[in-house]
This record gives sequence, C-alpha cells and structure tokens, in this order.
Amino acid sequence: MSNAPLMPKATAVWLVENTSLTFEQIANFCKLHPLEVKGIADGEVAAGIKGHDPITSGQLTREEIAAAEVDEKHQLILAVSKVRLPEPSRKRGARYTPLSRRQDRPNAILWLIRNHPELKDAQIMRLAGTTKTTLLAVRDRTHWNSAALTPIDPVTLGLCSQMDLDLEVNRASKDRPPVEEDRGQTLVPSEVTTRETHEVPETEAGVFGSSGTGKAAPEAHIDVDSVFSKLHDLKVKE
Repeated sequence: MSNAPLMPKATAVWLVENTSLTFEQIANFCKLHPLEVKGIADGEVAAGIKGHDPITSGQLTREEIAAAEVDEKHQLILAVSKVRLPEPSRKRGARYTPLSRRQDRPNAILWLIRNHPELKDAQIMRLAGTTKTTLLAVRDRTHWNSAALTPIDPVTLGLCSQMDLDLEVNRASKDRPPVEEDRGQTLVPSEVTTRETHEVPETEAGVFGSSGTGKAAPEAHIDVDSVFSKLHDLKVKE
C-alpha cells in the first residue's frame, strides 16, 4: 500500500462515478484489484461507502485525470503534498505491567531497596512501575503484605530489562561520593615471601624472631647443692 491515496476504496468509488477511467487505471492508482473495482462499478462492493474526491484532498489534479482519460495506458500519479506536517513526538509514558505481574511489584521494590540502596525513589518507581505510595509503604514496613514480601529481582519478574537496571544503577553510582579504600593490614606480596635470601641466621632470635622486648633474658646460673638443700629442709619440717 505504498504511495496509495487516503481512503483507497472511497477514492475508487469517486473515480468510478465521476470519471471515464478504466478499471485497470483506477485499480493501479488505488492499489486495488481490477475485479474489486469492477465490483464497485456493479454495486456489489463498497455499497455503503461514500466517494472521496482526490482533487479536493490534493491527491490528484484535474490535468492528471484528463490525461489519463485520453490515454488508457497513462497511469495516474499521486500528487505530492505541498504541506508537510511534522511527525508527532512520541512521549514515553508509564510502562504497562500485566495484571499477573502487578502483585509482584512490592517484591521487586524490596529487592531494589536491599541490593541497590544508591537508587533514588524516582529510579525505583521507573524500574518497578510503581507509585510513590507503594514505595514508601514497602520501605517503612507499613505495606499490608509486609510480612509475606520476598525480595525478587525485577528482571526475573519481567518488570524491567537488565539494560534498564544497569543504566539506572550506573546513573546512581555517578552521584555517590567516592569511598576511601581500606588500606589496613594486607597480605605480603608473593615476591617478598618467595624472595631468595643468602643470609643465614646465626642466633636463635634470628631463626625464631625476637620476643618483642628487643633483649634476650639472661640465663640464670643453677646451683645443684642449693636446690637439694632446700628439699632437705622441707623433709625435716614434715
């Protein structure tokens, strides 16, 4: 139906009634079958359709019709409209959610709140297709079914696509302040632990390490006679 006139059957009715064009010429111009045009002329097709004047609507000119009436081989050419209407802008409205999925919205909201706390309320509303009232009820645990809610991924539920979720998460991550990394105790790199060393420890502290005081405790000299004399004194007292 490319390059077909507006209301092709109504235009064919008018051309049959007001011109001497052949059925083939009318059929080619209106993108119809010649037998269908013949049925219009016989009153068997489009009986209740009122004819539409293509000259008034600017789809044909009188000169074009006159030229086609003189020459049966001449094909009618659709006139180019001088007025170009701008294409209507398509505004993206709220996403339609099937009835079978609407009961899963609170579960999706709970999942987004727990797993992506960086998302704003407007972003959660877009992803889950919900309202501000439902979002606040789930977040404040005032929802009528709060006890039975289970966090479920909205992508799994079919409420949004993975691309939409990733896009909103990336947007929210850009607004978050940078988090400082924890540079506390970390593992020693393998290059250090596996490094070959030619130093041979000569002392016990060099092998097992120091106790932390930095000085080794001096070994006390043990006198055997003094030890046994003390044991002898204990036996006498008994």
